[in-house]
Amino acid sequence: MPIQRVRDFLEREGNDYAVIPHPVAYTAQEEAAAAHVPGAEWAKTVVFFGAGQPGLAVLPATRHVDLERLALAADTSRVRLATEAEMADLFPDCEVGAVPPFGGLWGLPVYLDRSLAHSARIAFHAGSHREAVTMGYADFERLLGAVIVEFAEPGGGGLAGRA
Repeated sequence: MPIQRVRDFLEREGNDYAVIPHPVAYTAQEEAAAAHVPGAEWAKTVVFFGAGQPGLAVLPATRHVDLERLALAADTSRVRLATEAEMADLFPDCEVGAVPPFGGLWGLPVYLDRSLAHSARIAFHAGSHREAVTMGYADFERLLGAVIVEFAEPGGGGLAGRA
């Protein structure tokens, strides 16, 4: 079960959280709707590569990644989005596209967009397209161990240079 790694981590850290089972959904906005969570409170995880190294960018479902700003935050000349095959290799215990934001579980750096800090609670993928986890934002930020920067812009993905 993909969520077990996340549950073990949260319990080891002594955090209060809830698991939200929901109908299968694949985009961050669909997941938020299926879990009955506002898109601004859904922390989507985008896997990227900068200087040949993987990392995670975490931002609200209602926003997209500005790759140039993320590259600046990651102190590299450019970043690119990971392919599905790369995600499957990096996160073999997760469904592709359902990567939890806790990069430390896989030894990866995490960049958290500052716009998520406006939420009291956060929900996110837990390794499956059928379950989400929700918890308080303060605990989420503390456990993420992320670099907090601004790299997200309003709107959905689909445009060149954005995710």
